[in-house]
Amino acid sequence: MARQKSNMEVFTTGFFKQNPTFVQFLGMCPTLAVTGSVEKAIGMGIGVIFVLVFSNLIISLIRKAVPREVRIPIYIVVIASLVTILEMVMYAYMEDIAAQLGTFLSLIVVNCLILGRAEAFASKNGPWRSVLDGLGMAIGFTGGIMLIAFFRELLGSGSITIWGDLAIQLIPVDFQIPILVAPAGAFLVFGILVSQVNKLKFRNLEGGEAA
Repeated sequence: MARQKSNMEVFTTGFFKQNPTFVQFLGMCPTLAVTGSVEKAIGMGIGVIFVLVFSNLIISLIRKAVPREVRIPIYIVVIASLVTILEMVMYAYMEDIAAQLGTFLSLIVVNCLILGRAEAFASKNGPWRSVLDGLGMAIGFTGGIMLIAFFRELLGSGSITIWGDLAIQLIPVDFQIPILVAPAGAFLVFGILVSQVNKLKFRNLEGGEAA
């Protein structure tokens, strides 16, 4: 019989071991599309945290009342409702970020990370563990896209945007790599970071076997 994970393990699994961005490769559209600046990555991260935590909570609460045959359409209705609320709030209070995210804010509805956690975890676990799972996975996803955005913006434009027009210039023009802020730059930075994550993972495995 498989050992049940502790609450701490449920919360931290998404940070490194099953990181949605670098290990599970979930939610690749926003990962590649909104990482042109740290500011946009933070905005998307806030949205995913909100939707993933509350969708996991609601689905775990209604899981026993939902017939198995119609569970996926009902999960999608829950997620779409939360995304609609998110859009309304962000356009009311964070209009610049919402406008920059554009269509990708609405596309959180079809982010396979969110539906995947609803089906794989929230539909089989209670509310508290489902919230921990959603929060941990969302933090892991947000950290992943912020890391990609940091390298793309820093090396591509030489600055990091704090908020709106406020930016810190860190690298002179002569040392910038403009392609990194272009769409192709997303693939380059993502590929390099994934290679480093895999290198670290295999090194740890070899260390464990040697011990």
